Amino acid sequence: MSEDIVKIKGTSLGLQLSFAPEASFEEVRENLRKKLESGTTFFLRGTLVLIPRDVFMGSERDELQHLFHEYGLICRTQKPEPVEKPVPQVQAPPPQPASQPVNQPEELKPQEMVVINKTLRGGQEIRTKSSVLVCGNVNPGAQIIAGGSIDIRGTCRGMVHAGAYGDSTAFIVADHLMPTQIRISNLIARSPDEMKKTERAERASIKDGQIVIEPIERQDKTI
Repeated sequence: MSEDIVKIKGTSLGLQLSFAPEASFEEVRENLRKKLESGTTFFLRGTLVLIPRDVFMGSERDELQHLFHEYGLICRTQKPEPVEKPVPQVQAPPPQPASQPVNQPEELKPQEMVVINKTLRGGQEIRTKSSVLVCGNVNPGAQIIAGGSIDIRGTCRGMVHAGAYGDSTAFIVADHLMPTQIRISNLIARSPDEMKKTERAERASIKDGQIVIEPIERQDKTI
């Protein structure tokens, strides 16, 4: 039941969330917190997260927005708020402009996530300033060059470059990380001549000035 409380779907803009109708707000909030604390890889910093407006009350939406902001995510509702008709009043002062939400500073901009729902074959190239999520394999001869991080829900045998515009905090995750070449920011690493598939997903990131590959446990197998 707990795994079905929050469902996540990748879109061209970011992540779209849906919730079990019988779940309480407290259950939804705690389930989301566990996913965020577990380091689930598709919650990349700066990603836009979309939630349906008609599911929660205003105070509950504010609480979720604050929770996502703690982990560097941008939370937006999918439907605009209904416009309230002002009540006529004699000598009423002009309405004050809505204040900027405390939990969403102006300098934190939504980062579009490019979602690829297919296998990339040799000769195909993805080049973007955003993060990339691939629901498929990256075959030899295929390339991904991303300004953000890269998450591959399959086997990576091509060339992958995360943080291509200087972001040294970017990382690369794949179910089976076996690239011909891996780059993060301005660092380059090559795979050994012989590599074996591992049973666990792997994450490549920069530590102490070099690219380090470590096994990880995925908390969610699908989006």
